[in-house]
Formats: sequence, C-alpha cells, structure tokens
Amino acid sequence: MKHSLLKILIIGVVGLSQTVAAESFTEEDINGSFYPYNDWTPAAEGYSVGVVIDQSNADQYEAILDEALFRFVKDGWVTIRTAPTTDFPLSDDYVAATRQYAGDVSVAENGTLNNFVAGRAFPQEPRADDPQAGQKLVWNYQYGFNSGDSETIYPFWWTFRNVKTGKVERTLKFEWHFLNFNHRVTFDPKPAYENNPGGIYRGIYGIVKEPFDLANTQILIHRYQNDTKRDNAWLYVGFQRRVRRLAAGQITDAFLGSDLMIEDFEGYNGRVTDYSWEYGGTRNLLIPFYFHNDMELANVPENDPDGYRFIDVEGQGNCFPKVTYQLRKTYTLIGRPKDPNHPIGKRVINLDAQTMTMASLVTYDRKGDMWKWFPIGKAHSDHHLPINKGKGVALDDFAVVIDIQANHCTTLQFKSQVTDDVNQPKLFSVQNLRKTGR
Repeated sequence: MKHSLLKILIIGVVGLSQTVAAESFTEEDINGSFYPYNDWTPAAEGYSVGVVIDQSNADQYEAILDEALFRFVKDGWVTIRTAPTTDFPLSDDYVAATRQYAGDVSVAENGTLNNFVAGRAFPQEPRADDPQAGQKLVWNYQYGFNSGDSETIYPFWWTFRNVKTGKVERTLKFEWHFLNFNHRVTFDPKPAYENNPGGIYRGIYGIVKEPFDLANTQILIHRYQNDTKRDNAWLYVGFQRRVRRLAAGQITDAFLGSDLMIEDFEGYNGRVTDYSWEYGGTRNLLIPFYFHNDMELANVPENDPDGYRFIDVEGQGNCFPKVTYQLRKTYTLIGRPKDPNHPIGKRVINLDAQTMTMASLVTYDRKGDMWKWFPIGKAHSDHHLPINKGKGVALDDFAVVIDIQANHCTTLQFKSQVTDDVNQPKLFSVQNLRKTGR
C-alpha cells in the first residue's frame, strides 16, 4: 500500500514539474520576438549604414562579422556592402499560432517537446542562466517558418567551384519540394494532415534535372513527429533505376559530390536529440538579408517564364553572394554531436532572432579547426516573385558552402515559391520515386 501511494505521489510530482516547466509569456515577449525593429535598431561601435568593409578595415568590424566571414574579409576574399536593417515580418498566422499554443509548451526530460502544436514554441528571450536555453532555441529553429508550410524551389542550381581559380567544375540543376505534415498554420489542412499513419512531421523531395548522367536521381527524406525516431531517407539512382534506403551514416557523406552533407541541408537537417545544444549568446551581426528585386542580378536562368534572375556571385572563386548585408540581432546556437564518431566537432549556428532562420553556419572538425562556412541569403517575400507577396516567409534565395580546408565551394542559387499547388503528401512517397523514375 505504501509503495502504491509513493508511486502515485511520484507520478503527481513529475506531472506537476512538467506543468510548471511550461513558461508563460506576455505580449511584450511576442513583440520582442517577432517585431524587434519596431522601436529599436541594432548598433555597433564605429558602424554606420552604408559602410563598405574590406581587408583594409576588417579589424574594426570583427565583432559584427561571424568568425568565418571575418576571416574571409581579412584575407581579401570578399568585400561586404551594408544596407539599413529592415523588418522581415513572419506570417500573421504563425504569430497567432504562437499566441494560441506557446504557453503550454515545455522541454521534456529526453529533450523533445511537450504539448507543441504550432507557431514558435518559446517566444521568450533566451537567458544565459537557463540551462535549457539552447534546447529551446533549437526547437524554435526546427519548427520555424523557414519554408512556410510548403515550398517549391525550381530552378535550383548547385555549382561546384574551385576557390583558388574560380573554375566551374560542374552545375547540378534540381527541383526541390518541402512540405510540413504537422504544425501547419497557413495552408489547409491546419494544423496537420489527418491521414498520416507514419507520423511524418516534414517531407523533403528533390530531383536532378541536369546533367544527363545524374538526371532523374531523386532523394526523399521523412522527418518524424517523434524526434527520437530516426529519419528515413531514400535515393533513386537514375542510371540504376532503383530505390535504395540510405543508411544513417550516409547523411554525413558528401551529397552528389557537393560540399554539403544531407545533415547540412538548411543548416541542420537532423534530429534535435542527436546533438547537445548550447545557447552561445546574443550578437548583432552583419548577415545577408535583402530585397531580391533590388540586387544586381545574374543573367541566369535564361528564358524563365517569370523573368526571374538568380542572385549573382562575386569574390574569391566566385563563391560569395553579390548582395548587401544588414546588421541584425542574432542568437548563437552551438550544437555538438553526441556520436563520438561524427565527422563534425561542433556546429555554430547564427540564428536571425526575428525569423529564427539560419543566417550562417560555421562548422568545426573534430580537432577543433574551422572546416566549413554556410550562409543562407534571405529575401523579403514582398520584394521577390509576385506569388510570394504577403506570405510572411524569409525566402531561401542564395547559399554557399565553402570548404575552407579543401579550397572548394558549392554555390546554391534559388527560385523559391511558397505555394501548396504542387506539394501534396503523395509527392513525398517512395511510390512517387519509382513512378517518376520510370
């Protein structure tokens, strides 16, 4: 009888602790999280909007450049042009979902979330004295609004370049699709697809269009609602005309000869619980956020039906985006793999505080040496394609992965469209891989 009563008391205490762990928030928290630039502009000593940062004055601005970008500017690889900080508001639906659901969310003992439905899980400002601050930030990032509920990227060019010479080695031309099966706020059904027996949270599907030898190669990734369940990934190899499941270790291999691992997609494409996460502080950093239509654009792709043009390239090896940078509030998120055999020692992710999207990633190898730099240029959805206007998504617009140790880079040029016209669950199935591959 005593043991039964003790068990009941323990269960009650655990339940109470989980309830207490859910944090309340205020409208001030919401405004600070989603609208930080309404009454505040980031500043830094000696910085003024419009300044050009190059090798001659890099030391003066070290504090507002991430560690890799400072190194590149200091070495004369790139010159940074600056522009005013602008508001990048997310969808009103996403903000409303945060107001509705965030007060019930807490971090579970195993690092997953309790009671998460949609929106930003933790709109409160991260605190250095909170041991769960890193875990909360990574969940804000993982369940962020990076692609909205549904995004198509086509065309999507990956160009392999020699950093020393700028020689273009190869260009892969892709079509990519992203779909949230759960935590949806904009497109119906909301907040989730009912017919989802596998418990998929997010689907990623990509297909190579060119060159000929890789045409019809496809990749499919399922991330599950249960973060302790390992992702499933499949590859359809065009010349073999068959589907094969990717082993867990293959997500850290170079993908189709590029400088990206599958785990690198979007900055971190893996389970939250595979890493230990630490909040590394808040910094004002210069990051590539801009209005696409105001940039000096490349003359590709040709004959695009919308007259769309990619962001151009410049700098050492043509490995850098030809864009302006804004001084923006960022959170530093440090992730360390729990697997001692993982090739990465740590990921340092600089999150844009307003959009909670990755502004840049600096990876270090297991020896602690800087290995790769991966920024993602973000375009305002109101200054892009007409179809994106009003969608409230900071659009993927340009990215590059520079392998510092190998003197090699892969530039990624996007045409992003936030729409659910194409992206339906059947597209994200193994059956579709086989059907498309015939």
